[in-house]
Amino acid sequence: MTLKALKKKYIGNRAFYRMVLAVAVPIMIQNGITNFVSLLDNIMVGQTGTEPMSGVSIVNQLLFVYNLCIFGGLSGAGIFTAQYFGQGDEGGVRDTFRYKLWLAVIVTAGAIGLFLWKGEALIQLYLQGDAGEGDLALTLSSGLSYLRVMLLGLPAFMLAQTYTSTLRESAETLVPMRAGLAAVATNLVFNWLLIFGHLGFPRMGVTGAAVATVISRYVELLIVALWTHRHPKRCPWAAGIYRTLAVPLPQVKRFFVKGFPLLLNEALWAGGQAMLSQCYSVRGLNTVAALNIANTINNLFLIVFMTMGSSIAIIVGQRLGAGRMEEAKDIDNKMIAFSIACSVVSGLALFALCPLFPRFYNTSEEVRATAVVFMRIAACFMPLHAFMNAAYFTLRSGGKTVITFLFDSGFVMAVSLPIAFLTSRLTGLPATAIYALVSAGDLIKCVAGYIMVKRNLWIQNIVEEKTA
Repeated sequence: MTLKALKKKYIGNRAFYRMVLAVAVPIMIQNGITNFVSLLDNIMVGQTGTEPMSGVSIVNQLLFVYNLCIFGGLSGAGIFTAQYFGQGDEGGVRDTFRYKLWLAVIVTAGAIGLFLWKGEALIQLYLQGDAGEGDLALTLSSGLSYLRVMLLGLPAFMLAQTYTSTLRESAETLVPMRAGLAAVATNLVFNWLLIFGHLGFPRMGVTGAAVATVISRYVELLIVALWTHRHPKRCPWAAGIYRTLAVPLPQVKRFFVKGFPLLLNEALWAGGQAMLSQCYSVRGLNTVAALNIANTINNLFLIVFMTMGSSIAIIVGQRLGAGRMEEAKDIDNKMIAFSIACSVVSGLALFALCPLFPRFYNTSEEVRATAVVFMRIAACFMPLHAFMNAAYFTLRSGGKTVITFLFDSGFVMAVSLPIAFLTSRLTGLPATAIYALVSAGDLIKCVAGYIMVKRNLWIQNIVEEKTA
């Protein structure tokens, strides 16, 4: 292929990038500020010491599994939402919202029950290694205190995500962004007040961090719900949304068949990530603390390509729903290339700047140095992960949820986790080396993703045969 042909295939014009950025930038800003405030939150918790920070980190890793179950469940129906919106089918969008609500309630009830029943045992799984100079009992008690309060915020989180996902899939990205900004500002202020006890508020430590997060989630829910119902012209699907919560059985079957593999995928993928962290934690409490710092910083630099993946699902999904298949294919090629290019810049920035961030944490030099190594490994593999993320959302936009299940969580369980488990148990390799080996294994996933995207397996309209 000539250079001119490559440019035509992978580089868009100004109108293309304006269109992409109109969708991506509001999501990027919201995620960017959210992750930045998470960093500040993490630093504030880190000021209380290595053990409380590690306890909070472990609980957040467990809650991450729940968060991705919600994300996966809503995304499954969201494939239909984007395509219904592309067709102008308000009733279809309404059906997906109600289905999302039912699914979110079921997942949330199950998660709360599990954490109340087995929360302590789950935290202890991460406290099996050498404590070093740390106190494992203090880490456990800090984690339990944090978890019990955080459970109060799960109902608000699941309902806010139901509204937010539907708004985004209906091309309303600014409102979720504003709600997210208000939520993170609320979280930041109450963190400062409640962790350290400023302005007459009680000094609550990690429990205060959890209270601040719960308050912020109810603020976000209030904003997105009120705006949606006060703007019927821009959200016609919200009219009478609670008049009944019934969803036609044929629709439930269609949403479930396409969406359940995505829900299962996110659950298994997040569970796999939690198990990977547990493998690293075998190397001791200092590794848990270092990985917490590294992951928090990494998330700041992952925003661009993660947002591009979400944008692919929305933009390409809408074209598929409208039957504009060649346009969808062309847009997808250019968005994947754009995502990889952005990740190269982000990776270089992370590699150069990562030694600065651990200095803000009240922890040992060993923890700080290990965190820097984790971050530099992540920076080197960032373009690889950008392509995998874009390929995943490309396949998902066309409803190929079984393939995405195998591509995503199937790979983690079959390749990544065995590498981490065997090397952590059978070798003396440090956690950073194990982390690098797991990341290198993703090369296999990149090859598989390239083949599936190139063969256009994902190009289909999944709502054209809607059952009344």
